[in-house]
Amino acid sequence: MIFDSYEAFRAANFTPRVCVLGSGPAGTTIARKLGAAGIPVVVLEAGGREFSDTSQDFYRGTTVGDLYFDLDITRLRFMGGSSNHWAGWCRVLDKQDFEPKAWVPDTGWPIRRSDIEPYLREVREILELPDFRPDAPVSDDIRWVQLIKSGAVRFAEKYADELDKSRNIAVVLNTCATELAGDGRRVTGARLRSQGQDAGFFSADYFIVCTGGLENSRLLLWSNQRSNGGVVPNATALGRYWMEHPTFQGGNAILADYGAFEVDAVNEAFFSPMPAAMERLRIMNFGIRLIETPYPGVKDLIANLACTAPNMAEWLSGKLNQNLRCAAQLYVAWEQAPLASNQVELSKTVVDHAGVPRIELHWKKSDLERRTLLEGLRLFGTTLAQKNLGRVRIADWISNGGDYPTDEETAGHHHMGGTRMGTDVVTSVVDANCKVHGMDNLYVGGSSVFCTSGQCNPTTTITALACRLGEHLGKVVAA
Repeated sequence: MIFDSYEAFRAANFTPRVCVLGSGPAGTTIARKLGAAGIPVVVLEAGGREFSDTSQDFYRGTTVGDLYFDLDITRLRFMGGSSNHWAGWCRVLDKQDFEPKAWVPDTGWPIRRSDIEPYLREVREILELPDFRPDAPVSDDIRWVQLIKSGAVRFAEKYADELDKSRNIAVVLNTCATELAGDGRRVTGARLRSQGQDAGFFSADYFIVCTGGLENSRLLLWSNQRSNGGVVPNATALGRYWMEHPTFQGGNAILADYGAFEVDAVNEAFFSPMPAAMERLRIMNFGIRLIETPYPGVKDLIANLACTAPNMAEWLSGKLNQNLRCAAQLYVAWEQAPLASNQVELSKTVVDHAGVPRIELHWKKSDLERRTLLEGLRLFGTTLAQKNLGRVRIADWISNGGDYPTDEETAGHHHMGGTRMGTDVVTSVVDANCKVHGMDNLYVGGSSVFCTSGQCNPTTTITALACRLGEHLGKVVAA
């Protein structure tokens, strides 16, 4: 059942046991799992069926620190959430991403990759993916990795008919929880706003916050402030350890053999470091996106490389009349260390139309991120040279320690952390089952529970965690 307002929902006399806040990939997946288990669930979606400037305005905020996107354009507030502008790039976090790194504080998850692997078949059906292929070593330090570019499932389009026909799931549009109320042990209800008006107080047995990697923190911070700590009783880490994937063009390469690497349909290949190389260099995970540029552009690039990187000249001259067929651009996206200082805060001066403080995002890349970028490119370049596969020229601003460019991708629109998973209530907000520490009936879904970011796009892992949470909560509610 899909309703356009809370008033229409109330008139239907549907009584849910579980309330899911948000209809993006996490919220929709969890609701479908619960509905399939015969558990009545309501999904409250703040936006409508289509994009609107009025709804989107609630996402405005400010960023303090490094250059970042405007907060109202880096996510979407209508049915299906940010799946509506998802590019469809899919990969699951690596096994080593779940494990602690001795050289990076506050890393390591309370679960392992093996805990989400049982759900990957279901994830492939949801996201319409082929089987994932294993990584292929290029050297002892670098591996070819698969990043699937799917058809970019729009959750509202794919599941609208199923949700509308469901007798166990109600989706209520244009309706959001402006705050949760709690007594330090349970959420006692939510104050709602629907169609631009106060809609009163709503109660359910269980609440799952799936409003996104920024809004999850915002809602819980505001709710906790209003309830004097009654919603997140252990709030030291709430809003903290926020992460993104810095993304920039890292340089260029000349390849000796056009067929040396497997590329996808648009002539792109992806590479990441071996775990041992990360540990040896004491860096984070990274992904290099190699975009091949066939003739005739290669000639100009060869000339430029020979002028700016003379040490390549001998290798280039020896290859010009052999198999030298391809130039490439190298883009790098890399893991950000979890730092408590990178955090979502509530503005002390600016509120939205519902009176909720807007977000003030504090985000800054650290020296470790800069070193990961430089050492990662060096590692890739060394592999190509040792295997006689090509040569890499690292961008001058990276080699010379210059400022980050202001006219490039900047980051991945990947919002992670803020309600991170863990066992220590000082450094985490939810436990291994995504339940808020100290609360009996409050859970969090989505990438805000990520402990570390790895190097890959988060949607596949988000969906796997949502399948796992939906199955777990189904057993809890049915008990």
